[in-house]
Amino acid sequence: MIDVRRLHILRAVADHRTVTAAAAALYLTPSAVSQQLTALEQETGHRLVERGAKGVRLTPAGEILLAHTNTVLAQLERAEAELSAFSSGAAGPVTIAAFATAIGQVVAPAMIRLSATAPGIRIRVQDAEGDASLPMVLDRQVDVAVAVEYRGAPPADDPRLTHVPLYAEPFDAVLPTTHRLAGSAEIPLADLAKDPWIGQHPGNPCHDVVVMACENAGFQPLLAHSSDDFRAVVALAGADAGVALVPRSALRGTDLTAVVVRPVDGIAPTRRVFAAVRRGAEDHPLIRPVLEALREESTAL
Repeated sequence: MIDVRRLHILRAVADHRTVTAAAAALYLTPSAVSQQLTALEQETGHRLVERGAKGVRLTPAGEILLAHTNTVLAQLERAEAELSAFSSGAAGPVTIAAFATAIGQVVAPAMIRLSATAPGIRIRVQDAEGDASLPMVLDRQVDVAVAVEYRGAPPADDPRLTHVPLYAEPFDAVLPTTHRLAGSAEIPLADLAKDPWIGQHPGNPCHDVVVMACENAGFQPLLAHSSDDFRAVVALAGADAGVALVPRSALRGTDLTAVVVRPVDGIAPTRRVFAAVRRGAEDHPLIRPVLEALREESTAL
């Protein structure tokens, strides 16, 4: 009989690629993770992982078991959801990991909505970028992630997650008022190829969106300044430090007196935002109202 708890460990090792990182995510010691993997190999009668200089990878037998693991864990999430619905209904805590703009634009309004429609649900929010929030869901550190599509993100059909689209918004060009293109109605990205750029740090999903948009326009942006805070990005542009692309909703409530904001000529780069939960958890009586509230608030953007 395979111990389900060891399947959680197998998936964490597959996700994080090292025993140390998987142990940190699961709040275990590396030795405990190694012991559980060894026990799982004994239970299955197969070698499941191979250790190398660059970390741990699954063997073919491990990949087979991982595919079944995703199905088993999703079914267990569904069982927990049905049992919770049967026993007590919607009362309890739900933890949401979301990036700062989404917290202000969607999560906080959803909390207000839930206080009236589902007062038994207690929301706890953690500020986290999409590349961090999705692993937090998979590692059971949070219940819901509000994230942005980015290069390397788990796809919408990932067997471990259920995606709920929320909203999509364009990036606008932010230029100093003294910029040579400040009087233009729209900004061709190719015309900014020689400008210094202000962008997000590598790893931030918006960094990927900006770099890919510039690459599609035929150039690699010269990132002279980096900040994950869009208010700081706008302030730097206003100080004539460079140009930037900023999601439209992130400009709301920001001091724009020293910059001009213009739409991008042609197909604008777009930030696509979604909520994600562990597959099978979407019908949990605590999580379903949260997803519905997030979706309702997103329609107003």
